[in-house]
Amino acid sequence: MELLSELLGELPADESVVLGPGIGRDAAAVRLGEQLVVLKSDPITFATDEIGWYAVHVNANDVACLGATPRWFLSTLLLPESGTTPELVRRIAASLRAACAHLGISLIGGHTEITTGLDRPIIAGTMVGTVEPERLIRPDRVEPGDEILLARGIAIEGTAILARECQDRLAAYFDEGFLNRCRAFLHQPGISVVQAARLLHDHLGERLHALHDPTEGGLATGLRELALASGYGLTVDARAIPIYPETRALCDALGLDPLGLIASGALLAAVDPGTSGEALALLQQAGIPAAAIGRVEADPARLDLVTDAGVAPLPAFPVDELARLFAEGLC
Repeated sequence: MELLSELLGELPADESVVLGPGIGRDAAAVRLGEQLVVLKSDPITFATDEIGWYAVHVNANDVACLGATPRWFLSTLLLPESGTTPELVRRIAASLRAACAHLGISLIGGHTEITTGLDRPIIAGTMVGTVEPERLIRPDRVEPGDEILLARGIAIEGTAILARECQDRLAAYFDEGFLNRCRAFLHQPGISVVQAARLLHDHLGERLHALHDPTEGGLATGLRELALASGYGLTVDARAIPIYPETRALCDALGLDPLGLIASGALLAAVDPGTSGEALALLQQAGIPAAAIGRVEADPARLDLVTDAGVAPLPAFPVDELARLFAEGLC
């Protein structure tokens, strides 16, 4: 994370860039006439099943976290030399179309090729959205004392991927009905945070100080990114973090930590402390479970996790738990 921060700090920007690159910044915002264009690029490298659905939603999530409406999507699809069939390409195209239709996004182009050195398809997506300048959500609006909310729980994406990609190993621990329920996490509760982001943005206005969706590296990394982007520290209550029972069961079976498991589908929000009750009620009325899990601290060096055993440093995950599992050949 330190190296990436150093490299990003060396990049020049012209005066049209309203929000440029940085750790914990979900997307870029560029002034174009009277409005802002918000741009995001993100690949899908862990999943193979329904990668089009993943690609559209994870990119749309980051655009929505800046308060923008996702509108246009471009997809670069890289296919392996071995195993690529017309049926595979049709399935990927269908998942892209379905995800775009789900969010009202136009798929406007990209690139497709068969390339060497791959053992599975990979999609690199680019999402473009728009937002009025006064509605842009910037992480530097965060203030000490803000409450940190978590919409839904962890780890929706990780649960779906594990059940889809590690099914042979998991069959030794769980029945097919349980694994089917885990696979369905991709759609229910789902990996999109666009609805929750819009809801908070529309109703809280300037009392909503930041939004961030934890992805690779899990909730712990997402919290660290939020802290770095704001310039402040955090205290997080581990006992308040909603962890899906299915996620915990899979992690226990595979020796993974849920806090470091890829977590698209959850949404972090920093809100004015007098607003947290209203924000939680708003989400819950919309059928989106949420919890207050911590607060922003003035000291940027303070990244604390409160547990039943006491206070410990917030864990760091240089590699996502899912990537570690794959790298060690355990799945």
